[in-house]
Amino acid sequence: MSVAQELIEIKDFLNEKADKYNHPDFIETDPIQIPHLFSDKNDIEISAFFASTIAWGQRTTIIKNMQKLMALMDHDPYEFIMNSSEKDLDRFNHFKHRTFNGEDCRFFIRSIKNIYKNHEGLGSLFQEIYSKEKDIFKTLIGFREVFFEIQHPERTQKHVSNVLKGASAKKLNMFLRWMVRKDNNGVDFGLWSKIPMSDLFLPLDVHTGNVARKLGLLKRNQNDWKAVKEVTEILRKFNPDDPVKYDFALFGLGVFEKF
Repeated sequence: MSVAQELIEIKDFLNEKADKYNHPDFIETDPIQIPHLFSDKNDIEISAFFASTIAWGQRTTIIKNMQKLMALMDHDPYEFIMNSSEKDLDRFNHFKHRTFNGEDCRFFIRSIKNIYKNHEGLGSLFQEIYSKEKDIFKTLIGFREVFFEIQHPERTQKHVSNVLKGASAKKLNMFLRWMVRKDNNGVDFGLWSKIPMSDLFLPLDVHTGNVARKLGLLKRNQNDWKAVKEVTEILRKFNPDDPVKYDFALFGLGVFEKF
């Protein structure tokens, strides 16, 4: 079989798996269920940003800790963040998900408040940077600069990926997928129309990386930004308009089918 034929077979296989997992049933077991609890755009953005930030480890634990976090915000994240006093933030002192702790959480709230007060919100900020840069890599750099423009604990910097240091930025790319991708399947939100789906990058993690390597779509051993570019370039050939729809296929194959 020629390389071209093999790629066509892999593309057909991934299309089939993407259709299988890009389905409302997927929401039930995924952290994306948290922003799906809300209808207000600001609540969706904020809860999605937190959910993607702590999306590592067991999915059941991520979901449980996100439910705790939303309860601490009185199930009204935008309203809570915009009107909370420093004293109100004490309730997060004992919050913990792996290495993301109360100190990190309190800073995230302060920074998000700054973004909604001074940059018109997460959606406006990401889309404004993208409109200037026309490049996701540079958009992630610009977002990180704004996120840490107010005084912050040094330890919290590790919780927002730095692509300048080669990070794969799995969580930020996943957040962008949730906010930007638009189809009729009801999983992703498609709230941010000023960033094209065609420019998104694969949220590369252990599962998607391992499956991509087994399929021959990724040669690089490290899960870093170079690997993200390498695999996404092939996915763009499969579907130039919507390359990250294959995140569903690669993730589903890794997590649910132990491919």
